[in-house]
Amino acid sequence: MNTERDSETTFEEDSQPNDEVVPYSDDETEDELEDQERAVEPEQNRVNREAEENWEPFKKDCTWQVKANDRNFHEQPHFMNTKFFCIKESKYQNNAIRTYKYNAFTFLPMNLFEQFKRAANFYFLVLLILQAIPQITTLAWYTTLVPLLVVLGITAIKDLVDDVARHKMDNEINNRTCEVIKDGRFKIAKWKEIQVGDVIRLKKNDFIPADILLLSSSEPNSLCYVETAELDGETNLKFRMALEITHQYLQEENSLAIFDGTLFWRDTSFPLDADKILLRGCVIRNTDFCHGLVIFAGADTKIMKNSGKTRFKRTKIDYLMNYMVYTIFVVLILLSAGLAIGHAYWEAQIGNFSWYLYDGEDATPSYRGFLNFWGYIIVLNTLVPISLYVSVEVIRLGQSYFINWDLQMYYPEKDTPAKARTTTLNEQLGQIHYIFSDKTGTLTQNIMTFKKCCINGQIYGDHRDASQNSHNKIEPVDFSWNMYSDGKLVFYDHYLIEQIQLGKEPEVRQFFFLLAVCHTVMVDRLDGQLNYQAASPDEGALVSAARNFGFAFLTRTQNTITISELGTERTYNVLAILDFNSDRKRMSIIVRTPEGNIRLYCKGADTVIYERLHRMNPMKQETQDALDIFASETLRTLCLCYKEIEEKEFEEWNKKFMAASIASTNRDEALDKVYEEIEKDLILLGATAIEDKLQDGVPETISKLAKADIKIWVLTGDKKETAENIGFACELLTEDTTVCYGEDISALLHTRMENQRNRSGVYAKFVPQVHEPFFPSGGNRALIITGSWLNEILLEKKTKRSKILKLKFPRTEEERRMRTQSKRRLEAKKEQQQQNFVDLACECSAVICCRVTPKQKAMVVDLVKRYKKAITLAIGDGANDVNMIKTAHIGVGISGQEGMQAVMSSDYSFAQFRYLQRLLLVHGRWSYIRMCKFLRYFFYKNFAFTLVHFWYSFFNGYSAQTAYEDWFITLYNVLYSSLPVLLMGLLDQDVSDKLSLRFPRLYVVGQRDLLFNYRRFFVSLLHGVLTSLILFFIPLGAYLQTVGQDGEAPSDYQSFAVTIASALIITVNFQIGLDTSYWTFVNAFSIFGSIALYFGIMFDFHSAGIHVLFPSAFQFTGTASNALRQPYIWLTIILTVAVCLLPVVAIRFLSMTIWPSESDKIQKHRKQLKTEEQWKRRQNVFRRGVSRRRSAYAFSHQRGYADLISSGRSIRKKRYPLDAVIADGTAEYRRTMES
Repeated sequence: MNTERDSETTFEEDSQPNDEVVPYSDDETEDELEDQERAVEPEQNRVNREAEENWEPFKKDCTWQVKANDRNFHEQPHFMNTKFFCIKESKYQNNAIRTYKYNAFTFLPMNLFEQFKRAANFYFLVLLILQAIPQITTLAWYTTLVPLLVVLGITAIKDLVDDVARHKMDNEINNRTCEVIKDGRFKIAKWKEIQVGDVIRLKKNDFIPADILLLSSSEPNSLCYVETAELDGETNLKFRMALEITHQYLQEENSLAIFDGTLFWRDTSFPLDADKILLRGCVIRNTDFCHGLVIFAGADTKIMKNSGKTRFKRTKIDYLMNYMVYTIFVVLILLSAGLAIGHAYWEAQIGNFSWYLYDGEDATPSYRGFLNFWGYIIVLNTLVPISLYVSVEVIRLGQSYFINWDLQMYYPEKDTPAKARTTTLNEQLGQIHYIFSDKTGTLTQNIMTFKKCCINGQIYGDHRDASQNSHNKIEPVDFSWNMYSDGKLVFYDHYLIEQIQLGKEPEVRQFFFLLAVCHTVMVDRLDGQLNYQAASPDEGALVSAARNFGFAFLTRTQNTITISELGTERTYNVLAILDFNSDRKRMSIIVRTPEGNIRLYCKGADTVIYERLHRMNPMKQETQDALDIFASETLRTLCLCYKEIEEKEFEEWNKKFMAASIASTNRDEALDKVYEEIEKDLILLGATAIEDKLQDGVPETISKLAKADIKIWVLTGDKKETAENIGFACELLTEDTTVCYGEDISALLHTRMENQRNRSGVYAKFVPQVHEPFFPSGGNRALIITGSWLNEILLEKKTKRSKILKLKFPRTEEERRMRTQSKRRLEAKKEQQQQNFVDLACECSAVICCRVTPKQKAMVVDLVKRYKKAITLAIGDGANDVNMIKTAHIGVGISGQEGMQAVMSSDYSFAQFRYLQRLLLVHGRWSYIRMCKFLRYFFYKNFAFTLVHFWYSFFNGYSAQTAYEDWFITLYNVLYSSLPVLLMGLLDQDVSDKLSLRFPRLYVVGQRDLLFNYRRFFVSLLHGVLTSLILFFIPLGAYLQTVGQDGEAPSDYQSFAVTIASALIITVNFQIGLDTSYWTFVNAFSIFGSIALYFGIMFDFHSAGIHVLFPSAFQFTGTASNALRQPYIWLTIILTVAVCLLPVVAIRFLSMTIWPSESDKIQKHRKQLKTEEQWKRRQNVFRRGVSRRRSAYAFSHQRGYADLISSGRSIRKKRYPLDAVIADGTAEYRRTMES
């Protein structure tokens, strides 16, 4: 078999966009567009003859050739691609899926390589090498090696744990089994062993392991029902049907084993389309078994292609932090260079003339200055915090666990907790500007519920008893009187049941009979219970409602349908089914009653039904008022009507219908024309109202996110009416919203492009660019645009590739230059148009993109990222959302009944959309605040610690002498100051979670980068510089001309180092106490514990015992005990700490008093705000006779089901599995197959 997967892009406008269709096939992957075959019957015979004559030349030109049951065929040299130098591999992928990064051999080298790509890690590796040079270093090697090993080790362990999880998931999928033909028989094989060209057998409820061509199945005409929840989130069944020729000849195992067919099989060609392909990730339903040929495997399958490229995601703070580290690098180099120059000058002026400083080397001052440059690089290396990155990773890991452990994001109904699948993006959750959401399964439950109806002008569905009295609290209707009730319908209007049972109004029974008879639902009996399989959840809800109200659809054949009418079974002859499509927006059925009457029943959208009603319909206005009420309640509606047909009228119409049914050209158009002739002068019965049930808390979540200045865009494959209705249901749209459509903004964008082109003349560079809004200020606007209009506006239209390759090469240099300029102009025009579209869309409060493909979803996300530089989040539940999830800065997967593809590709997952508000407004905001506080404090404490060396250099001849003990330098960031800042980064919170949700405006600080930016960074550095200045010069002044109590001067170098170090530890630990907003016992213990730990370790390291054991490593023997017994030194330490902290306390007090932030105000009044504020749904104002918008009609399947039913192809006949037939070997079956 041969197929092509090619596409090209054009910018020509060849047609008006169609709102009802997806712009191109949803089976297209992100970079492919499949060619469509023209189904013209007379032309087929000529194609067959030409194909037989030209098979061999055509075979060479095909891009994808598959041969059944011949694995060696795909290993031929012309199918091999060069992978690396002379190493070649087949272009046909095997079926194994690999998402892991490392294996046992590559983990250590690859992980170390990735870690040393970080500038800071590589810097410390170079530093370690420099410390091994005796002429340069003044610090011991372990001061750098110990922190570096801790950093590398923790990061490596985290990466290893993540990759082991990926290995387990890959193995679980790759080791699934199915049956594959080997050596002429079906044998059990693992998924990873399947290859292109294999013939496989699948059974009911099996997952499909690869993209396969359906050959045959146990169903009539080799139909196969599949559930595509893993791909698109929809749980309703879809059917696929094999070619008639493969259905006829490829049922037995021995036939399948020798099958070598392609598009050309047995000297005949057969067209293939998407209805004959079963995609990986789908599930076989209602089909006992089926056989298929593997066409695409592994990474070539649609589900993997649509996944898009895996992007390495980093947060905005990550990038900012890296730039700040680079800034510190520059500061370090400048400081070291300045001090090195100072040393060279000092050596030239003083050192060369001081005999007591002679070290036995006659080096020049310049050379000594050069060596001191590297010496100061080592001494001041703690300006670049080596433990910064590992501390950040630890904090992020802790935040991820807090998300996993949050019981308020746990969904008990499906035992699904929230899951942070990545540990690197938590603080970015507090900076989201735009959310891109799928609809089906994400905002909605994909469950349709019958809520209300209008029959003969009377609305039913309110809380009423049998006497029409309304009650706020009333028990649901008891359907136990109905033997066919499924027990799932919850309905509160007892008066409707009274009307059905009494039968005083025949229209009521006629209404539900219409729902039971006018549909294309299939029925099975499982354990004696009726089981409906509908083409759309809307239709299933209507038939199930009729069943509960006493009109149960029992069975159907090719020409009959059987209904139980209040316990009485009646069979009706089906004369014709007039199928639904997106243009007709209705379906009808013509039946003959047992009494011999002919009647047409029709249901459809109010817009098309009202045009076809008889002018004498008395309840037309009442039903329209009911439709307006249903629309205001965001319910999906259908109008129901019927018509009595005379026998003669039907016979005349039926002749036209049969002629149109067998038309060889334009069959669909001919049928639609015939349908129009009979669907007129209809009698209106009433209307149904179905709720496309939203997930719990969706309107409240969207309302709170909007108050947090987060804009929500809905990207869905559903039709426009459905998407708009959901927009109103979840309050993304309101009655006050001015809705703009594709045609509206196309004109606006065209005008803007013309104005920009006119301004881009000779004087364009002299005119400053001014941002002009598209809409006048004020007013609430929303944009609803379809995929077709999106392609039209963004100049992304697709065209089919010609079978014949046409190349036109430029002949002259001028032609080449003209072509290049033309291409650049087109690209510039496209880029400008896209930017204008993004600017326009971002002026709207809400955007809904409907009928869009997976690639278009990702494209919209990418446009906002590119042109608005905004942080984006994408949330979805199906495989068609994977590309969008991977493209956004943060991807969230909904883990529900729709499969796990979105979850597996996401960064965070949970079970319900409503948990998104807690993820962002609580966890995201807290994570952002904590990370910002952590980073500001981290830079502060390292500058305060390191720059003491800088001030000390002015008093030691710029000799790169350290101001502290070596072990203090080693343990400062590891033990003495690490725990309090880590706990602040993990536990701190300015306000509680309830107040965070109650006041969404608190979220804005993250969007505006107010807590961590270059200004905040330099303030922290200045704070650190001033602290280091105080830490050095106050003890220095105190030590000058000082005599201790024992008459000895305490002003030796080691006592001075202990004094500065003690003041530093107390200052930085008390400083974090000032920065802490949420005090717990753990925080207090860590602060005072760190100070106690410092003194404990210092006294141990300064003891005589450890000096005896390691005399070269511990040289401050007795310093601590001698220095710290002097009250004068304790007073010096207290004075130093007070001067460092008191100005900070004063500034904080003034700031909170005079310029309080939003969180400061809430903290001040938090006791009064403890009572929770209940969210109230916005009330819709209904005005009779005024319909602001059309109600969405409840249909979502495509044309084709009526053909299946009326032709009898879907009617099940008894068939046995192949193994049973082969084992039985009956002569009757053999005769049937031979005939």
